[in-house]
Amino acid sequence: MEKAKVLLEALPYIQKFHDKIFVIKYGGHAMIDKNIKNWTAQDIVLLKYVGIKPVIVHGGGPEINKAMEKMGKKPEFVHGLRVTDDETLDIVEMVLTGKINGEIVSKITKYGGKAVGLSGKSGRIIVAKKKIKKIKTDKGEIEIDLGKVGETVEVNTELLEILINNNYIPVISPIGLDVNGEAYNMNADTVAGDIASALKAEKLIMITDVDGIMEDVNRPETLYKKLTVDELKELLDKGKIKGGMIPKAESAIYAIESGVKSVHIINGKIPHALLLEIFTEEGIGTMITK
Repeated sequence: MEKAKVLLEALPYIQKFHDKIFVIKYGGHAMIDKNIKNWTAQDIVLLKYVGIKPVIVHGGGPEINKAMEKMGKKPEFVHGLRVTDDETLDIVEMVLTGKINGEIVSKITKYGGKAVGLSGKSGRIIVAKKKIKKIKTDKGEIEIDLGKVGETVEVNTELLEILINNNYIPVISPIGLDVNGEAYNMNADTVAGDIASALKAEKLIMITDVDGIMEDVNRPETLYKKLTVDELKELLDKGKIKGGMIPKAESAIYAIESGVKSVHIINGKIPHALLLEIFTEEGIGTMITK
């Protein structure tokens, strides 16, 4: 009976989300652990087989850091964004497109899904431009040059729609091209939000390695189960959101304001986190809505 109850609890969600696009941003240390990689791939394939259309955007920060350190380079971040010179960009592309993307495709294929590996360069999915980060200081606003870091100018959905409509699962690494063919390292959270907005996705789900947005990151009991966009903006303004959670929060705000119904930030270290967040009343992470 317990198993039957679990399936019956999922039924209304399966009905509600049938034929909807979910953009899933897969990142953090959830991409390193073998067990997490397996159950995440299983969850994605199950979503596909119950009629949901998953699109995967992945990061790879820990793997990039490891590769950089092996090559004698120290990773540097400003407000959660990686400072990227030409050599760092080569390492980023090697790790994201050459290693991680293929591994995710292989895992999804192993469990019966049809995945296609892409980068934002493929079919000019992501048209980018150089990003200049502005930060507020006691002396006013200053500009920080992050190097070969880009921001989205435009998302071309044609290739993605062809793949989705033919039952493939696109797996996208966040490398964009500008109008001159220059490559840029893109923040995966931001790219996921941009793609979710362009595809008019039902949900944007961010798999990370913390439980969600918390009042105090050292106290899991302070997790916000639900937030509105206005509440999230207030947390950002008050400096309550820090580091790598900043681009996630900014991406969530942009996605919701662009028509995505809800954004979810969940802990990929919890077994089958995707299924628990989508198909149960309780959920496990932070859900952001309008």
